Amino acid sequence: MSANTIDAKLLAKMFLAGAKNLEAKKEWINELNVFPVPDGDTGTNMTMTIMSAVKEVSALEKATMPDLAKAISSGSLRGARGNSGVILSQLLRGFTKGIRNYEEADAPVLAAALVKAVETAYKAVMKPKEGTILTVARGIADKAVELSEESLPLSDFMKEILTHGEYVLSQTPEMLPVLKEAGVVDSGGQGLMTVLQGAYDAFMGKEIRLDFQPASGGSEFVKVSRETEEEIKFGYCTEFILVLNKPLNRTEELDFKAYLSSIGDSIVVVADEEIVKVHVHTNDPGLALQRALLYGSLTRMKIDNMREEHQERVIKDAEKLAQQQAAPVQKPEKEVGFIAVSIGDGFGEIFRGLDVDYLIEGGQTMNPSTEDMLNAIAQVNARNIFIYPNNKNIILAANQARELTKDKNIIVIPTKTVPQGITAIINFAPEKSVEENTEIMNEMIQTVRTGQVTYAVRDTRIEDKEIHQGDIMAIGDHGILAVGKEVAEVARETVDAMMEEGAELISIYYGEDFSEEEAEKLAQEVSEKYSDCDVEVNAGGQPIYYCIISVE
Repeated sequence: MSANTIDAKLLAKMFLAGAKNLEAKKEWINELNVFPVPDGDTGTNMTMTIMSAVKEVSALEKATMPDLAKAISSGSLRGARGNSGVILSQLLRGFTKGIRNYEEADAPVLAAALVKAVETAYKAVMKPKEGTILTVARGIADKAVELSEESLPLSDFMKEILTHGEYVLSQTPEMLPVLKEAGVVDSGGQGLMTVLQGAYDAFMGKEIRLDFQPASGGSEFVKVSRETEEEIKFGYCTEFILVLNKPLNRTEELDFKAYLSSIGDSIVVVADEEIVKVHVHTNDPGLALQRALLYGSLTRMKIDNMREEHQERVIKDAEKLAQQQAAPVQKPEKEVGFIAVSIGDGFGEIFRGLDVDYLIEGGQTMNPSTEDMLNAIAQVNARNIFIYPNNKNIILAANQARELTKDKNIIVIPTKTVPQGITAIINFAPEKSVEENTEIMNEMIQTVRTGQVTYAVRDTRIEDKEIHQGDIMAIGDHGILAVGKEVAEVARETVDAMMEEGAELISIYYGEDFSEEEAEKLAQEVSEKYSDCDVEVNAGGQPIYYCIISVE
């Protein structure tokens, strides 16, 4: 390999370095989001997406270009979270298609691969917006094509591409007024530039520690080098499902956790009335299993020697692993099944009451990945499956899962809020065809207006509204609905902002930090003001959002 080409070994190092740079700066990227809300953000979603590919790349014993391309593409596609994560995965998918058939990549090959990346990503987005990560990626690709004809040293070629990418990123506020008003560049574009900067640093020989940290709230990945193998305190990653003889009371659950803490660390215990999902690192897995047998029987046991398998070790969140492995008893195949993303216990009960087959926990606070969608699809035994993402930032991941599913007909109803999802399912008519139901549900979700009341995590200005850290604000389908100091005050203003002639139903879903009494009082006030509307109060149980209100 000359200084003007990149082989698979170097490309793998560059990819991992780019991922590491993104991981290190994800919180900074999160802060670039226009809406200052305390939920899952761009930096987090992009990091969790690329970490899924990091896992695949790190597991390769010897990187060849085809194997590396497959690892990056497959890992990022399945791990994609949020719109920014899905677009990043599509960029990586297209790029790897462009380089997989070459042993070494020079400037023209890299330029063609970048063009392929942009083409692939644009196809994945139904209505691409300029001033986003797509714009930055296209600017980079165009510059690469231009420079590839100049016979520059590869280091200069990449440096000029980066410089141009930074310029395009700086112009995103001129393309999207909402960015300019908030005083930020596009967060997705910044995430892409962060990855590319890390990759360039690795190409230039900069020493970069590739020790990845567990990703909060999702699949965890830790790359342990040979030098750190001796530092592993507990050698066995132990995971199992405990099928309970009877539900654990609070004392029993705490006692079980305390015992596991006495024999290990990295403990995750998630219990419901029938099963407990357990993850623990220990030097004696038998002790954990013996204690668990006091409460019931064991299944789905998995014990990994972390010292022996440290190079390809993946420590997965126990709840998600159990969800993937502990498939329910297979039910007879039916014509139609339903999958919904839910964001709280109350909403979960509502969806179950509407005969939803599978709930994916996530939504606002943690966008589920394409892999989560695929796992759900695998567990619903139906020829046709409707998916309700219930968040505009999850629709692309659901569409990506649809494209990756070949043996079932997947229909994604593009619900952007949970109330839209509820309305869509309520309007499903068993006697009608899948096509007719799809049309009906797509029409009905357009009649639902939603306002979500939360608090601001930083100062900003949006749509001529001054927002200060700690303010209560309501986010509607198309922007900010109200800003104030009190939840009830903002909630009342939210209803006022959403009311239109012909509205018949107002639904209030109260969350973890808004009591039933407060919700009932709000409902009474709203009912008195809008006496022609029915007003319903339901427990949503959602975190972060005090209440979610819909008008239809």
